[in-house]
Amino acid sequence: MSAAAEHFDPFVHPALFYGDEQEYLAGTVSFVRAGLAAGDPVAVAVPGENLELIRDGLGADADAVRLMDMREAGRNPGRIIPGVLRAFADAQPPGKRVRIIGEPIWAGRSETEYPACVQHEALINAAFRGRTVSILCPYDVRRLAPEVVADAYATHPTVIQAGAGQERDSGAYDPDDVVARYNEPLPPVAGVPALDFDTESLSQARHVATDLAARLGLAGTRLQDLALVTAELTTNSVVHGGGTGTLRVWAEDERVVCEVHDKGRLADPLAGRRPAPRDQRGGRGLLMVNLLADLVRVHTGADGTTVRCWFAR
Repeated sequence: MSAAAEHFDPFVHPALFYGDEQEYLAGTVSFVRAGLAAGDPVAVAVPGENLELIRDGLGADADAVRLMDMREAGRNPGRIIPGVLRAFADAQPPGKRVRIIGEPIWAGRSETEYPACVQHEALINAAFRGRTVSILCPYDVRRLAPEVVADAYATHPTVIQAGAGQERDSGAYDPDDVVARYNEPLPPVAGVPALDFDTESLSQARHVATDLAARLGLAGTRLQDLALVTAELTTNSVVHGGGTGTLRVWAEDERVVCEVHDKGRLADPLAGRRPAPRDQRGGRGLLMVNLLADLVRVHTGADGTTVRCWFAR
């Protein structure tokens, strides 16, 4: 923990830059073992191949750690804060520092996924501000693009060079700028008709979306998930987005995409990324969208808000 971070905020969020398996294990296993030695609860959420490296490196100590494959648990970056990080941290008894390794960005992430990933990394800082939690985020500098590494400096208050073993403050740290910079218009999709809807046609819009998705190959629970997401997003448009909206559904590679646009402005970048208190009435709609979809991208601006969701066929 840097002196500055320790003085101002109990939350610690370093990026670990590693160049090979040895550096990866040196940085991650030592982080886990330091937590176990202090009696702290520890979780590891990294891609499956790296999870096996850490499991093997820990040996018998692995039994004391919550291990999760980030390729599954964090398939949609929008679900990582509520469904992985907060789900683990909130379940722990008070009085201990919670330690988590989270690797949401790896070389296999697509260009479509990346903006949601980097926004997630930036929003972790606001989501955990003031909490006694340490989240270490590894970055593979061998295979990740230079601009991805540059973004890591902007989303993490401190950085660790695994080879040198040194932690230092990041002079480029500016998570709010990252959230704003990646709030970019979604790539246009040609030839996909839009269905206008309002209060009177909500039910029709939902049926159209489900029928289109079924014809495009979505079935079973995935089709049910799209139906729920469509219902939530279109209802939000009517209630919070000016009373009307447009809906589009199309196929993209091996996924079906559902998009809802309305005239509302989403002011809170953490909307849908916080677990809702049990006694709270409502306010779970965008959270459910993030938990169900395989990827969620959002753009909000002067002309309204667009939410685009992907579902694997």
